[in-house]
Amino acid sequence: MKTLEGKVAVITGASRGLGKAIATLFAREGAKVVLSARSKSDIEQNATGLRAEGLDAVAFTCDVSDPQQIESLAHFAIEKYGNFDIWVNDAGIAGPYGATLDLSPDQFLSVLRTNIFGDYYGSVIAMRYFLPRKSGKLVNILGAGSKKPVPNQNAYGSTKAWIRVFTLALASEYKDSGVGVYALQPGLMETDLLTEIVTFEKHEKRLRSFMPFLIRAAGKKPETAAHKALWLVSSATDGKTGLDVSVSSQFAFLAGFLREGLRSLFHRPARPVEMKVKIIPSAFELLEK
Repeated sequence: MKTLEGKVAVITGASRGLGKAIATLFAREGAKVVLSARSKSDIEQNATGLRAEGLDAVAFTCDVSDPQQIESLAHFAIEKYGNFDIWVNDAGIAGPYGATLDLSPDQFLSVLRTNIFGDYYGSVIAMRYFLPRKSGKLVNILGAGSKKPVPNQNAYGSTKAWIRVFTLALASEYKDSGVGVYALQPGLMETDLLTEIVTFEKHEKRLRSFMPFLIRAAGKKPETAAHKALWLVSSATDGKTGLDVSVSSQFAFLAGFLREGLRSLFHRPARPVEMKVKIIPSAFELLEK
């Protein structure tokens, strides 16, 4: 029997990267999956691909920053499958790479609306459904900044710190409910979030030189984190809640940097990493006295 046989899973941010990897793995492990994202064409293509494998998958377009769309997503899953057992809040955006004052208020707040409000709305709708049934698994995805500040990613990093604290508090509030609430730190992944970057002119040179090094040293395929998400929503965690799980270890991170540093020192060929960098103007000028 497959790990998620008979389960229904809703995954936001399932158009690409980790969300797509989670949806694919869950479907292959027997779950009926509802793929959700803002990009209709991408999630429909992903769902079509899974159905071509003989798996049960459907797509629903949803902007997680809109609570009405989140509610519609939940209703769609119930209308289609009768229920849902798993909800994964993966949808998130990084925003432009740069110092806090490089970003306009709209650019900064856009990250908060998607990452914070999206996880809040998704968590609330999932818990409203799970709690009366005394069962269900909710997974919120973390990222850089969840435990320490990340300069030049202040919007993104701050949201991940918020998500971690929010998730663990939610788990504590409902620790005896039978519902599992988990935080998953996937670590550095080689996805579009790292290779397709919007930034400002003063950061471009550093990004183009350092980011490929970082990806080669510590980047993982999203499928690695997807397997940890599978473990979290499996029967292995029944009766447990408030788990704060990280895919990467500090030792592995340092080993990767050492390996890449030695490669560079001895001028060995590097694996190419394709970067797409878009330059935009800074939002603010400093005020003179």
